[in-house]
Parts: sequence; structure tokens; C-alpha cells
Amino acid sequence: MRKRKEAIFFFLKLLLGGLVIFPLFYGVCLSFMGMADIFKMPPVFFTDRMSWKNYQAVFGRVPIFTYFKNTLLVSGIQVAAQIITSSLAAYAFTFFEFKGKKPLFVLVLASMMIPYESNLISNYLTICGLKLTDTYLGLTLPFLANGMSIFILRQFYMTIPRELKEASVIDGCSHMNFLVRIAFPISKSATASLGLYAFVNAYNQYFWPLLVTNKDAMRTIQIGTGILKDSEGADYGLVLAAAMTAVLPAIIIFIFGQKSLVKGMVAGAVKG
Repeated sequence: MRKRKEAIFFFLKLLLGGLVIFPLFYGVCLSFMGMADIFKMPPVFFTDRMSWKNYQAVFGRVPIFTYFKNTLLVSGIQVAAQIITSSLAAYAFTFFEFKGKKPLFVLVLASMMIPYESNLISNYLTICGLKLTDTYLGLTLPFLANGMSIFILRQFYMTIPRELKEASVIDGCSHMNFLVRIAFPISKSATASLGLYAFVNAYNQYFWPLLVTNKDAMRTIQIGTGILKDSEGADYGLVLAAAMTAVLPAIIIFIFGQKSLVKGMVAGAVKG
């Protein structure tokens, strides 16, 4: 009976996984086809005329390597900044006692519930006022700190035994030394989870880079893919080739980092 249940659950998980992966698999297949094969009825996954011409056209018509460079640089800046700011803030909310600590943390949690679009105009006006359009700082400044990241690390830091912190104080360890040498190393799973979460969010940004960039040399891969779609009209094979190229780095990073993501999400679940 138990083996039958396990087999049923395995089949259901396999089915759900297939449903999730199917659109990506179909998109990859179509990216190797011409327009005639893409609109063939009934739909087909493979034809004798499949080729790399769509991918060759993508790399030949747009500066895709420049887009990738900008995207990875912007994503890396946001990830590094959020890890640093979130570690410092989470440490303060966990180990410091100061007036207004709870209301301030409530404000941090409340920031997670505010739709990003509601701050878009004010952020854009600020960036324009500082003359930071078409700069990496303008692309990253509103995302250097994040309430969700602070919450994730704070939940993990609360699982660190107080006795360990008290012993470090007796040994003359400063707050910064404790954070760098003890708290940060033992929170690798939570930090990796935070980094992956921040990277995926930064990599998939579309509307903000579209607002603050005007030069083609500063555009990210998502904007480049959108521009290719508009310029090429209804050439869906070319657009799908660009989309599959754009999504590949995020998929690779997620595959290698999914275990750390799961561990980090549940690391602070025991103690709140």
C-alpha cells in the first residue's frame, strides 16, 4: 500500500513537472523552425527543416553580448548590495536592542506589501533629478536594499544560539567580527537563497531598465529581446531564439542553486 502511494505521488510530481517544463521545451523546438513550420496544424515539435539560422540571426543583428554584460553586471551589483545591506540590517534586528526596534521592523515587513509600481514614478523622477539615466547606478540604486532579503536573514540569525553570541563577547569579539567570522559563515544556505532570489528578480527586470535607459549600449537582455520583437514584426522563430538565449543563464543558475534556495527558505522556519 505504501509503495503504491509513493508511486502515485511520484507520477503526480512527474506530471506536474512535465506541465511546467512543456512550454519551455516547445519554445526551444519552435526556435529552430521557420514561420511555415511554426504555424503548421497540427503543431509539430520536430521537422526536417530545423536549423540554427534563427540563433545566427539573433547574434548577427543585435549586440546580444553587450546586453548580457549589462544584465549580469546589474544583477551582480544588486545581489552583492542586498547581501551586504540585508546582513547588516538583519544582524541589528536580531542582536541589538534599541528604541523603536519592533515598529521599525514592522515597517520593513510593510515595505514587502507595497506594490513596486506604486513607487515607480517617484523613483524615476529621483533618478532623472540625479542625472543617473543610462548609468549602472541608475539601473541598480532602487534595488540596493530589499525588505524580503532582510526578513530572510533575520529569521535565520534568530536561530543562532544566544550563548554563542555571549561567549564571543566574553572573548572580546566585536559585533562586526561576530557577523563576518561567525554569523555569516554559518548562514551560507540562507545567504545563497537570498542571492539566488535577488539574482532572478534582477535578471528578469523589464520595466525599470526600459524607463532609465535610452542608449542601446546600456540596455539589458530583456529590453534587447523586446526591441528585437518589435523590430522584426511577426518573425516568431527569431523572437523565440532570442528569448531562449535570454532565459538560459537564469535556468542554469537556478538548477545549480535550487538546493540552497530550499534550504535557505526553511532555515529560519523553526524559530520566528
